[in-house]
Amino acid sequence: MSSLVSLGYGPFFSQQLDLERDADLEPARVLADHGARLVLALAGGERQAHLPADLRGVAAVGDWVLCQPLPDGTAVLRRVLQRRSVLSRQAAGAATEQQVLAANVDLVLVVEPLDQGPNLRRLERVLAAARASGAEPAVVLTKADLCSDPAALAGALEAVREAAPGTPVVAVAAKAGDGLEAVRALLAPGATAVLVGQSGVGKSTLLNALLGEAAEATAGLAQDGRGRHTTSWRRLWPLPGGALLVDGPGIRELQLWSDEGVEAAFPDLAALAAGCRFRDCTHVGEPGCAVQAAVAAGTLAGGRLASFHKLSREAAALAARHDAAARQAERRAGRVLERAIRDFQRRRGR
Repeated sequence: MSSLVSLGYGPFFSQQLDLERDADLEPARVLADHGARLVLALAGGERQAHLPADLRGVAAVGDWVLCQPLPDGTAVLRRVLQRRSVLSRQAAGAATEQQVLAANVDLVLVVEPLDQGPNLRRLERVLAAARASGAEPAVVLTKADLCSDPAALAGALEAVREAAPGTPVVAVAAKAGDGLEAVRALLAPGATAVLVGQSGVGKSTLLNALLGEAAEATAGLAQDGRGRHTTSWRRLWPLPGGALLVDGPGIRELQLWSDEGVEAAFPDLAALAAGCRFRDCTHVGEPGCAVQAAVAAGTLAGGRLASFHKLSREAAALAARHDAAARQAERRAGRVLERAIRDFQRRRGR
């Protein structure tokens, strides 16, 4: 059981077990997701997991599950335990569908490169998604060694801190080892972190540096300047200091799944809004708006307010999509029930 504790197992998960019903099952954590199969960590070691049809696509990396070990050294997934937190996004496509990136995460490491200049608007979006997950965010600025101008580096750091108030910000040059101790200080033993960032920003290089070995392949940018996917599947890696780190494919677009993190990602606006004349001020054109006054005075960047409005509109549209999808699902369930009742009545009338 001590090996499970080192993987983050605790009372939140153990209290979900039924000693009688789950007597033949063992708790395990999902280490890797290969699509058709999972790699699980049990108290006795790692096992490949078979997925029953009704559980395919249900478990994600970081999930705690109950499985049935088999004599051949594999296991069968039987149940996914309730999550403490979940980092997810709106899946690509027209359908309203959640894509889980990692489960039971304590820390989201948002990775942005310094050589290209951090994208502040993208950073704000990812921070909103991280806040909505239930985890705490931190920003890791990579490739500091490629930013040769000290003034430019200082300016980038200041801009990021303004875009991520109250969030730890660390600059690293992973290949040289600079800044790694500051990252390790964020990774408490037993805590689970996840790397989030576009392809080519240095996530795999950072992971390899933290592991002290070349666990992940790394590659430079493609000729068009875009990052290459060097990680094709998600994996939970135990780090030497006792923390755990999830790495996965680069995320080119992180569409929000929940509206809960938008306001939390803009605490500076919330503080200013306390001084608005109207409690329901939208910070668009109302008289006595303290937020608009801060923009006019130059103490709040206009781009940051525009980003808040954009994410708020996106969150509102997403909430409407969720409501519409729920109503559609309810109608489908009603039609199924009606058909079942008609079939039952027809059979009784025979």
